[in-house]
Amino acid sequence: MSTDAIDAVAPQTKIVLRGRKVVGGCAEGEAIVTRDTISGWGGINEREGTIIERRHELRGQSFKDKILVFPGAKGSSGWSAYFHMARLNGAAPRAMIFNKMTTKIALGAVVTHAPAMTELEQDPLTIIETGDWVKVDADNGIVEITKRTKSSRM
Repeated sequence: MSTDAIDAVAPQTKIVLRGRKVVGGCAEGEAIVTRDTISGWGGINEREGTIIERRHELRGQSFKDKILVFPGAKGSSGWSAYFHMARLNGAAPRAMIFNKMTTKIALGAVVTHAPAMTELEQDPLTIIETGDWVKVDADNGIVEITKRTKSSRM
């Protein structure tokens, strides 16, 4: 049996982290991860849910219907307005996980209505990778990460 075939049938690794609820609710989906902070005003296209910031590592990629994992927000308080418009346009993330709590991100999470968590017991940016399946149960303070298999990364 080839290595790829073994990887395809190998059990998936599940990791559970605990953290603090910012916005309640439960959602799951594919993760999109960045180590760059996100600028809401001028940094995202609120109609499509894509990052448009010039030097951002996710430029051109969409967070629509994904679990957005990022360090936090940057820029002005317009951050919340743009994420609110993304929600109204059906282009918001399903949930958000972030490291640094600020008033910008707190308000942005609230107007997005997406479950949001912070202060996880381990840095989510070192554990969660783009493509992992993530369940955010903010009401219970739990994030479940199902690591994508090696063969699905190819």
